[in-house]
Amino acid sequence: MKVTFYGAARTVTGSKHILTTIGGKKILLDCGLFQSKGTEELNLHFGFNPAEINYVILSHAHIDHSGALPMLVKQGFSGPIYCTRATYDLCRIMLADSAKIQESDIAYINKKRAAKNLEPREPLYSQDDVEACMKLFRYKEKYTEWYTLDDELEVSFTDAGHILGSACVNLKIREGHDKVIHLLFSGDVGRPGDLILRDPEKTFQADYIICESTYGNRLHEPRVNTRENLLKIVTDTCVKRKGKIIIPAFSLGRTQELVYTLDRMRTEGLLPDIKVYVDSPLSINATGIMRNHPECFNADILEYMKHDTDPFGFNNLMYIQNVEDSIRLNSLDEPCIIISSSGMMEAGRIKHHIKNNIGNSKNTILIVGFVPANTLGDRLLKGADEVKIFGKEYQVKAEIKELQAFSAHADYEELFDWLRPQNPKKVKRFFLVHGEYDAQQAFKERLLAHGFNNIEIPEREDSFDLT
Repeated sequence: MKVTFYGAARTVTGSKHILTTIGGKKILLDCGLFQSKGTEELNLHFGFNPAEINYVILSHAHIDHSGALPMLVKQGFSGPIYCTRATYDLCRIMLADSAKIQESDIAYINKKRAAKNLEPREPLYSQDDVEACMKLFRYKEKYTEWYTLDDELEVSFTDAGHILGSACVNLKIREGHDKVIHLLFSGDVGRPGDLILRDPEKTFQADYIICESTYGNRLHEPRVNTRENLLKIVTDTCVKRKGKIIIPAFSLGRTQELVYTLDRMRTEGLLPDIKVYVDSPLSINATGIMRNHPECFNADILEYMKHDTDPFGFNNLMYIQNVEDSIRLNSLDEPCIIISSSGMMEAGRIKHHIKNNIGNSKNTILIVGFVPANTLGDRLLKGADEVKIFGKEYQVKAEIKELQAFSAHADYEELFDWLRPQNPKKVKRFFLVHGEYDAQQAFKERLLAHGFNNIEIPEREDSFDLT
């Protein structure tokens, strides 16, 4: 058996890893889009033949893990796609939204190409491709239950606690009559004590581990201070300076955590009397799906819902659907909070809100999650005096703040807590993916100190023999 890495290799995007069994079956773990600058060309060519893939096993619905699935089907894949029920529900809206973005972006590009008499380009995939893709999904209802795929393979999902429906993938791979290989793919591991979701579940002992390393060199601030720190930022910006808070947040997960936190603050009389806008159609749809999956919630929010049946809605909270209402927010001259996607600040409505508010010292840009290197968010966190948005330079006069406690990725101590059931002596090889190289190197040293050996940090298209 061998494993080959086609994405999320020394980077935090484009997750794709292929297992090839001794019997020749090919299992693709995740199929995500590359989303950071300089990786656009990688989305055009997989580096492998999609028609040769037998199964896809999907860890969760984030686009950097699922977003290339319609293109995989478009290029010849016809096998089943396995995931959890909530992941299936989310993929229906997220892949459709991704197709809409592809079609919109290519229309803009083709307008420019036409002016230069160049041939038009096609989007990566269309809504029809998404529909064809969704027909191949085979969701599993229960975590920790083993499902037989064929005479060689069994799969079990354990709750990753990262986003709604997220899972770590546990595989049993039979080689001959008496040999079974156990492989663990982390997907993205969430944090214990999440505001909404259950803690990551303990995993089965593995022979081989493919593990994310996003925060392999960092620790998060304690969650206990999160609400107090957010309230201080709201008070300083909206009450004292009469300004706006602009929060870039992924439509799924981070947005709902923020809204739930503000909901509780409002219930307890702590939130000032200001408007809160969630400006993202995808966030609205994702919130609706979240309401339909309370089985994924932790005990704390379920207890809260006995008194507040909708933890994602309160007076003064408005969900913005159409473009016209989004544009009107630019001329709004009153203190408010605007939560908009995407979290990386490289696309979506958030870029317009930052462009229109970054030059005002009354305002605050609040970053609440991981931002990759060489992105707008990265430049802001590093203290840039000027940033380029839509090809134009803007002076940074707004205050730049960061609240990492809202991160949906485990830090290195939380990753070790998740790894605690693993006996390092029984793990034959350990692969680090979904991390920037400096974070992965730091995490590798910590893994060695914890007794793990044979730790690899693969580059794209690196292949390893596991037999």
